[in-house]
Amino acid sequence: MRDLVEIGMGRTARRTYELDDIDIVPSRRTRSSKEVSTAWQLDAYRFDIPVLAHPTDALVSPSFAIELGKRGGLGVINGEGLWGRHADVDAKLAELVHLAETDEDPDAPIARLQELHAAPIQPHLLAAAVAQVRDSGVTTAVRVSPQNARALTPELVKAGIDLLVIHGTIISAEHVAHGESEPLNLKTFISELDVPVIAGGVSDHRTALHLMRTGAAGVIVGYGSTEGATTTGEVLGIGVHMATAIADAAAARRDYLDETGGRYVHVIADGDITTSGDLAKAIACGADAAVLGAPLAVAAEAPGGGWYWPSAAAHPSVPRGAMLPVAFGDRPSLDTVLTGPSADPYGSLNLVGGLRRSMAKSGYSDLKEFQKVGLTVRA
Repeated sequence: MRDLVEIGMGRTARRTYELDDIDIVPSRRTRSSKEVSTAWQLDAYRFDIPVLAHPTDALVSPSFAIELGKRGGLGVINGEGLWGRHADVDAKLAELVHLAETDEDPDAPIARLQELHAAPIQPHLLAAAVAQVRDSGVTTAVRVSPQNARALTPELVKAGIDLLVIHGTIISAEHVAHGESEPLNLKTFISELDVPVIAGGVSDHRTALHLMRTGAAGVIVGYGSTEGATTTGEVLGIGVHMATAIADAAAARRDYLDETGGRYVHVIADGDITTSGDLAKAIACGADAAVLGAPLAVAAEAPGGGWYWPSAAAHPSVPRGAMLPVAFGDRPSLDTVLTGPSADPYGSLNLVGGLRRSMAKSGYSDLKEFQKVGLTVRA
């Protein structure tokens, strides 16, 4: 039964929980972390670690997508970002970082980011970015918004993507846009594609179930919230308590599995995951994998130069993100961020290593088993 509280006469609200509100409870047995697998598979594509990179230019360049792919993760290029609009993206990123570091106006970097995103998308540039990743042999994924899915997807499929990510702050099974003769019906849209689709974000059981019924191979839960960088709560008043949202989506996955007689849709957590402990708790709540932004942006291979901003920061009229400094001085390698070794006692490095150790301490050997681990709520 839902835990409802009265917030005023005749008005109730559901009590929900953040990842920080819960803890993992180990079972009666433990095992060696060498016996733990963090692998998962989405459609025909297998990944050694349950990590996707947030589709922002601050993090995912073609070269970063390749490096993360070689380490078993998935880098998602922003199909509406700078790599499809400008030929000199590295110079544009350096300009943004310089503004963030030197301009007295704190809004100047976002204003410039909006200007850069106002340039038209050039399909040949986007195709070149896709080709660079694809030619490396790693799985190639690109993100588009629901508003631009119709226009961009044919070019992306032609360029050779493996996975399409239809991603917005809030997404539904049917997107209605002003001026379109017909709304974007995801079920019809996905059925006509030859590539698997990951769609999101959602925050509740009902919407997750609706998206699963469209034929999506994966559903993203959350909107990539990162304290200090993502401002969706301040701008839209919309928030997602990730522990509850993931558990709700996992329940929708079970319902859909029964409804279809065995079709499994992956739940991908996207928000408030900054440490290895957060990653472990997201999996424990029912996620198959997680989207990481700022935690990966500290890596030396990330193109943001120690700065991070979410893809929603570039919205032309309602930006929902700020430029956040995430690293100073010497930045750790991507290997250190993912698998250590780490000297940080708070879990910001060796993210996958921390997850493996949590699974081992709890006695579970793979991700699906770990979703059954016991949980407690902090008082």
